[in-house]
Amino acid sequence: MSNKEPLLVFDTTLRDGEQVPGCQLNTVEKIQVARALETLGVDVIEAGFPVSSPGDFEAVVQIAAAVREPVVCGLTRAVLKDIDVAAAALKGARRARIHTGIGTSPYHIYSKLKSNPEAILEQAVKAVRYARNLVEEVEFYAEDAGRTDNEYLARVVEAVILAGATVINIPDTTGYCLPSEYGAKIRYLMERVPNIHQAILSTHCHNDLGMATANTLAGVLNGARQVEVTINGIGERAGNSSLEEVVMAVRTRKDFPVDTRINTRRIMETSRMVSSLMNMPVQPNKAIVGRNAFAHSSGIHQDGVLKDRENYEIIDPAEVGVDESAIVLTARSGRAALKYHLDRLGYHYYNGDLDTLYARFLEMADQQKQVTDQDLLKLTGQNEDSGTALKLKLLQVLTGVSTVPMATVHLEVDGAVRSATAEGNGAFDAAFKAVAKIIDEHFDLDEFLIQAITRGSDDVGKVHVRIHGRNRTWYGFSANTDIVTASVQALIDALNKMMIHHER
Repeated sequence: MSNKEPLLVFDTTLRDGEQVPGCQLNTVEKIQVARALETLGVDVIEAGFPVSSPGDFEAVVQIAAAVREPVVCGLTRAVLKDIDVAAAALKGARRARIHTGIGTSPYHIYSKLKSNPEAILEQAVKAVRYARNLVEEVEFYAEDAGRTDNEYLARVVEAVILAGATVINIPDTTGYCLPSEYGAKIRYLMERVPNIHQAILSTHCHNDLGMATANTLAGVLNGARQVEVTINGIGERAGNSSLEEVVMAVRTRKDFPVDTRINTRRIMETSRMVSSLMNMPVQPNKAIVGRNAFAHSSGIHQDGVLKDRENYEIIDPAEVGVDESAIVLTARSGRAALKYHLDRLGYHYYNGDLDTLYARFLEMADQQKQVTDQDLLKLTGQNEDSGTALKLKLLQVLTGVSTVPMATVHLEVDGAVRSATAEGNGAFDAAFKAVAKIIDEHFDLDEFLIQAITRGSDDVGKVHVRIHGRNRTWYGFSANTDIVTASVQALIDALNKMMIHHER
């Protein structure tokens, strides 16, 4: 880390992030994520809400024992029983934090809690004082602080710091604030709360209006020194502020007065792990970790990037764990991109040949969305079936309620047909394992996405896969009314790119 002020990263992927419907993890998976977060370099891991269920309690216990460097945090309401349960779950942590709080906006005070401002203030103080007798670090959250009157919020913050709070969380729970409003709220507290320097101000912003990252950065610029974030920005409703966006914003913008201790080169692998375990694909155009974040298809952009990456990239892909920028060949690509790929494939030509090839390339690109390495081999008259190119000859899948899924695959490799049969955790897994047996080539499946093109039971499924092998990332695509067939064809498409590129 630089000599800038430290900005603490509080990761709530395992608490707020796990509240996304259908993304729940078991305890073993939670420990896996927690260890990845520790390696990534987060300062605080919010491990769960211990009182909410026996499973959450056990997960917090296990995470507290599994990691040593980060603070391990448990969420509670401003209820003494919640706090007791959290303290018990955190007993094994080297550094434990109880995160307690209560709603402070008029909506929460009068509608949700059926209370009044003075009673809420008293309950907040009581909870913090009680928690501070159990652990050294107590964080207080003023739920819906984004819609809380600043004068009342300042009163609450001053009182809970007097009661022993060491961190004050100012959540924009509903994602309602504009960056200027949220930044002004943090500045107001920094200037109006007499004892504010006895605690750290923290941001916790939601993305309902798409401004979670902007609000977080506004909070940091106005005095917050902890940010509450999640991997890939997952979380309730539209999600939370994204760890990778906040971290790379303060790292890339040299005018920020702060920096984190995050090992940014582990961002992509952590993103992929969370995406895979939570079965939540990352949108392609997601900042930093989307598959198109460092992809260029416009000819003007491609030419600029090939001359100097910084013409169109403010972040070196390697800095976040991405192998390299992607120069994608489409009808919008120019001669520079075509030349780049021909050189990469080892094809030798004269300048006049390039003009001819480019004209033929545009005709091909107009007929299909993307031009692959195999297409370029056809374009240049080379035999794309030579070497290690793979062709799917047969796919048979056996699956059912009381049947162990099994797949048999026949692939043409080097002109000879090879076959393999494998069992798996479902039809896709079995088929992919059978392919892996045939090619005897190590690769990791990083992303597997199926999308419907139309509607109905006879719909065409479009499949996208991303694999990692031979120290690079490769993409495969296919479409078919049979989604298992489409999936295997997409995998073979990616493997062909990997293997043909290696041979050449």
